[in-house]
Order: sequence, then C-alpha cells, then structure tokens
Amino acid sequence: MRGAASPITILQMAGGAARGLLRGETKTRDLPGAWLRANDIRLDADAIADYGRLCGFQQGQGVPLTWPQILAFPMHLRLMMRPDFPFPLAGLVHLHNRIRQRARLTPGETLSLDTSFGCLMTHERGQAFSILTAAHRDGVVVWEGQSVYLKRGGQGRGLAAPAMRAASEMARDQAWRVPTDLGRRYAGVSGDANPIHTSALGARLFGFPRAIAHGMWTKARALAVLTPQRGFDAAEIEVSFRSPLLLPGEAAFFVTPDRRDFEVRDPTGERVHLRGRLNVLASSEITV
Repeated sequence: MRGAASPITILQMAGGAARGLLRGETKTRDLPGAWLRANDIRLDADAIADYGRLCGFQQGQGVPLTWPQILAFPMHLRLMMRPDFPFPLAGLVHLHNRIRQRARLTPGETLSLDTSFGCLMTHERGQAFSILTAAHRDGVVVWEGQSVYLKRGGQGRGLAAPAMRAASEMARDQAWRVPTDLGRRYAGVSGDANPIHTSALGARLFGFPRAIAHGMWTKARALAVLTPQRGFDAAEIEVSFRSPLLLPGEAAFFVTPDRRDFEVRDPTGERVHLRGRLNVLASSEITV
C-alpha cells in the first residue's frame, strides 16, 4: 500500500492473531499507555485515487475524510499486537468510528500521525475500548479519529460505549451491488487483510456464512454519496457498525431530507448494516 505507515503483512497479522489466541487474555485488563508516531506520511495522489474509485468517490471531491484512517490502520494493528495488550487480536469487532477533519487535506502534502489507546468502555456484549488518532500538519492537528472495538464476552468496565439512535423520516436514496471480490480489492487499497473480509473460509472460522464487507468501506461508500463536488474543508462523520454486509450482496442507502443522518440497510430496508451522521463544520466550530 502506497503512502501509508509501514503496512502489516498478512503473515504478521496471522502471527499476531495466533500469538493472542495462544496467550489468551492477560491478567490485567488495563490498556497499555503506549503510543506510536509516524512522521512524513505523504498523501499519495495515486493511492488516494485507487481508494476513491473503489469507494465511489469522484476525483473532484478531494481527499476523502476517511483516508487518514486508512493511513493509521497499520499503527492500530501494531498497538493491538503488543504483548501487553490485554485481549486477543482475533475476534475483535469494530463497533464505532468517529472522524473529525479540521482543515482541508491536499494530495502531495505530508502529515505526522499519532496513535494511542484511549479508554475502556462498557458494552452489553463485553469489553469495549478505543484507539485514538491525530494527524498533524506543521505541528497543528488537522484531523482526529476514534475507533471503538469490542472484545466479546465477560463484563466490561468504564464509561458506556457510544451508540447512535435511529433518525426519523429517512428515505431510500440509492441501491448498491456489492461484489464477491470487494474484500480482497479493499484490502489491496487499505492494507486491512483480515480474512473475514477476504476469504469465505476465514469468515466461516468466525461464524459468518461467507466473507463480509469491511465496515470502513461501507462508511466510505456512504460518505462518497454525501460529499459535495468540491469536497469538505471541515466536517465530522460518525458511524456505528450494526450488522455484517455479506459478500456478494446488495445494500440500500437511506438518508434524511437534510442529508445529515443516514443508514446502510439490506435491500428490504429492514436490517441496518451501518448508522451514521455527517456534520459540516463552520469555521467558528473549529479550534486548533
């Protein structure tokens, strides 16, 4: 993958998952006080274009809000592959993702990325925790992200994990066909080669009947619909991942009249795969 922090190979990911399974959970349930920094991460125009085409963005929409999340993903994995990380890597579920962009990003420029563990959170299905990312340009934070993951089973501690309520007055906006090879293609542009997305066999090992779409692809695909022709200067997009989108499959995009709240559902409109909210931020709402 071009223009990102050093990617994690499939063998490294498998090795990290295997070590976690063999080790099990650590005695402590606290998150390590670790953080990582990657300097001089270039926003590669070709890599952004490849990613944008797969997620439905148009060239004029600029750098997608979700792109720095892709750049930081290898750092997230490295944190979770640490020997003092208290949970096995295999089986963790991405529950929630929030991104806040403070200033427009431009292909060709360079950023510095900081990634660290956030906090433990309670969830009805187990222990949740967060990973935080900040992107700096010339020492100023221009982008921030929070990813919340779930370790199933047991009783969690901490504040409640974020959840999003359904909005009213949503209408179907468009329908998508999601091909069989989407997981493998998205792994190629994102570096996320989790076998539940790239292999039917890998998915079955974790209880899915076939491979499932990456949640961050689903988020990006929805964002592409909502991004204006010239892109964003500053905006915030938050989503909760609700249920897996099986590959191949079909999905329907629903949105409120103000195009602020949205959902990705199954073709019947009954099952929600993703629920989200987009806020375009005025300059008065941005602090640096």
